[in-house]
Amino acid sequence: MRPADVLSGLLTALFAAAAVRGLWHGLLSPDRGGHDRVGHLLHAAMALAMAVMPWSRGAGVPGPPQAAFFAAAALWFPASALVRRHGRRPAAVLRSLPYAAGMAAMALMAHRMTGHSHGAAPVAAAALAVCLLLCALRSLTRCMPSLRATAGRRTAGEPYACFWDGSMALGTAVMLLMHS
Repeated sequence: MRPADVLSGLLTALFAAAAVRGLWHGLLSPDRGGHDRVGHLLHAAMALAMAVMPWSRGAGVPGPPQAAFFAAAALWFPASALVRRHGRRPAAVLRSLPYAAGMAAMALMAHRMTGHSHGAAPVAAAALAVCLLLCALRSLTRCMPSLRATAGRRTAGEPYACFWDGSMALGTAVMLLMHS
């Protein structure tokens, strides 16, 4: 087996698991509001598309509709943070930007599958990859001190959310670099 096939298999497993988690939180979790449900379902759609991308290059669905869908999804996260009635809006918009960057990366990958890459696409891909790598590092390390401090106690899902957010960001950055 080639190393690229092993990496593709690992990414497929990661994104398939993330899709199941997104579907669970989007459809079945009783403690989610409407905005959160839509966000989780958008992540599930992205994860499903990315799970098959290493093998099929998304051949089943044409690139332009995928690019349009994921571009709209990229706008959803900051726009929905702006209209929320509770919490501080600037902080909510800032927290939504990593999700928007992941969706924008997916839109760029879908657009590039059509073969119509423009001169700015490599620059955008590199900028999004760096942004996603930084988001992954932040997310994967931000819960570590709390894990050490609460050894033996269960937290309310926060470490798991950090893991999934970081894993999705890291996987998306790797896929973006693989398909450049």
